[in-house]
Amino acid sequence: MTPRRSDLVVLGSYSAVSLALGYLSLESSLTTPAWALVALFVAGIATILVTRRHPLVAFITVLALLPLSFAGGSGAEAVLMVGALYRCGVDLRPRQAWTAFAAAVASGMLAALVLSIRVRLGPPLLGLAPRVDFDAWPLDWLGIATVVVAVSLISTLVGLNVGHRRRELRDLVERAEQMRRERDQEAHIAAALERERIAREMHDVIAHSLAVMIAVADGAQASAAARPEESRRAIGRVAETGRRTLVEMRRLLTTVRGEGDSVDRQPTPATMERIPSLVEESRIAGLPVRFEQTGVIDADAVVGLTVYRIVQEALTNVLRHARDVQDVLVRISIADDEVSILVEDRSAPASPIVDPGRGLVGIRERAAFYDGHVEAGPRPGGGWRVFARLQTESR
Repeated sequence: MTPRRSDLVVLGSYSAVSLALGYLSLESSLTTPAWALVALFVAGIATILVTRRHPLVAFITVLALLPLSFAGGSGAEAVLMVGALYRCGVDLRPRQAWTAFAAAVASGMLAALVLSIRVRLGPPLLGLAPRVDFDAWPLDWLGIATVVVAVSLISTLVGLNVGHRRRELRDLVERAEQMRRERDQEAHIAAALERERIAREMHDVIAHSLAVMIAVADGAQASAAARPEESRRAIGRVAETGRRTLVEMRRLLTTVRGEGDSVDRQPTPATMERIPSLVEESRIAGLPVRFEQTGVIDADAVVGLTVYRIVQEALTNVLRHARDVQDVLVRISIADDEVSILVEDRSAPASPIVDPGRGLVGIRERAAFYDGHVEAGPRPGGGWRVFARLQTESR
């Protein structure tokens, strides 16, 4: 039941009881004063109307109206007390609701005392003449007080039960909403990580291949007149590199789409075994590369891909930025729990790189996955040095 509907129920019940008891009180020759009935009824209606905006004031007013109603009215204001205790149980915490119950019982005890005396001294209640056995009022008070406590207890317990169910339902709704937000956030993070992975892979594949193709094409152009046969071979290498890059891009996009039926069209993925081919491509592009490897790595495709991409990015940077390259060293040292990668070149000092792009960032991200670190910077006397160490023991 909504708060507005519960207020309407209390208002309707109070009006009906007030009219019925008021009619009985005014029907007999032993009447209750009409002004008292009207005043209490107006006060009760006003209390109901302000309950939502001023609940504490309304509750205190109900506590005061109950003894007054039994003293000079029809007693209909007991309906307001029932409604007030129900609302306290629904809206307040259990401790606060029981505090309101105690206050209501105290008001009810006073009202019971007033009523037990009134039925003997007047004014008449419901048109009934006062009783003459005044000494029996304690028994009447005890009976009325028992009814007051019972009704107050039932009203409070019903309100507490309804309030508990509402709070439990609200908690379930909030928990479901929180879980939905967490799922959306996890999906957003997963999508961002996937975009980052795709961007890194595309950068590694395209940047290296384009650098090789540009270097080979420049060499072919320079030797076209003097050595046409060598120039034709270089152009063939450019075409082959382009086709291989296209296949790599198809493999990457196939992986993104999850097309498992295209596995047979995919080339051999980048691993440690492909590093010699990578070095050979750089030599064809014009780099004097020396390759050294000590140790044998375990069959870990992820580690192999990481090492391959780091070497690929470092060689790509040499192709793109170095001038007058005299020597390039690629050294991979494999131990039991770590892999070290060194790529350094001896070349003419180059101007500072204004926009380093994503290359070094990608190298650091890959190394961080293995709790490693990366050192990258110029060498004394010219050239560039990239050193990465990967911790593989926990992988």
